[in-house]
Order: sequence, then structure tokens, then C-alpha cells
Amino acid sequence: MSKHRASQRTLRRRGRLVALGLALGVTIAVGGTAVGVLPHVTPSTAAANAGGRAAAPTSVAALATATLTDVAPTDAVETEVADVLDPSVPAGSGEGRRIVFDEGDQRVWLVGDDESVERTYLVSGSRFDNLEPGTYAVQSRTRHATAFDYSGTMEYFVRFATGFSEPIGFHSVPRDNDGTIEQTKSQLGTPLSAGCVRQWEPDAKALWDFAPVGTTVVVTA
Repeated sequence: MSKHRASQRTLRRRGRLVALGLALGVTIAVGGTAVGVLPHVTPSTAAANAGGRAAAPTSVAALATATLTDVAPTDAVETEVADVLDPSVPAGSGEGRRIVFDEGDQRVWLVGDDESVERTYLVSGSRFDNLEPGTYAVQSRTRHATAFDYSGTMEYFVRFATGFSEPIGFHSVPRDNDGTIEQTKSQLGTPLSAGCVRQWEPDAKALWDFAPVGTTVVVTA
């Protein structure tokens, strides 16, 4: 075989590898957007979801060009995902503009005048039973605060109740005096504080902006 023909074969082989790599890259991108639906596609499910409009993709290249409509999730799946991403405000949590803190779910909702949820997120409340369910109001606010035992600092402190001896409020996750943050974001949703309600800093700032003195705070079990 001549060197010229060998080099042509090598180029063609490299071309096929590049094309395959591009197809896989597109497939992975589409799969990521579709929340992992594409890797599990079968001919029957794809045809059913497409309403019989098109046959299911059967190759990497076909998957790379498939539209999300062809593999759309069912209404039930979409509803479940929506509930997980945006849980409903707890029943019996009042009306109008308010902050709702659910101790069981360790979650806060910022609810507007029209009952729309402006923001909801996980928090870390108290490890102790020092806050009764009920209706409170924002009493005071401190932009930069110090822990009651001087062990650290926190931001955006919004007080609304008093515990056994110290005020209870919403604030950012504290930092020790050496600057070390006291918990990770992934730990939110678990009671870890000594009394207050810890928030990740962007959420703490959002509540600070939402809640002037007098804002209603509803605590549910």
C-alpha cells in the first residue's frame, strides 16, 4: 500500500472519530438539558411521547439531532419536579405579605401581598425546642451582628422572637472569629443552630430586603 493511500485512510479514520466525538458532545448537551431523559430513551417510549409523529432515534447521530419534544416528560413528572423545586406555602400560614418558616421542612417562604411566592429556600433552624409555632413580627434588624457568646459574626440579622434568653432571628450562616464558615450550603435543611434561623448569604440578603420592622413572620410546625 502506498504512503499516500495510507495517509488518506488515516485522515478518513480521524474524520470519523471527530464526527463521533461531536455527536456524543451534542447528545450529552441535549441529555443534560432534558434532565437525563435521553440516555434512557427506547423506540417505544420516544414514539409514544412524540404522539407517533416520528420514529425514536436509534443512533448516536440521531439522538444528537432529536428535539426535546420527542422525549418530553409526562405531565405527572413535570408536576412532581415543580413541587420539588417550588414547594407550596404551608396551609394555615396566614395571608398577605409575610415570611413563613416551617420547622419541619426547614424551609422559608417570602410571600407577597398577592400571595405569590417571591422566594423559597432551605435553612438551618435550631437544634433545640426554643421556638413555638405561631405568628410573630420583625422586631429589629442589624446588618452586621455578633454571636451572643462572641464566638463569631453573621450578616443581615432580622429578629422576630426571643428564645430562652436570647433573641431569635434570621441571618446568614455565621463565621467563626477566624473567618471559617460554620456549615456548608449542602447542610441547609438540617437544624444546626443554637436558636436562630441560618440562611445562605444571598437568601439572607433577600429576606433583609423583603422584611422591614413590623413584617409578619409565621412559624409552622
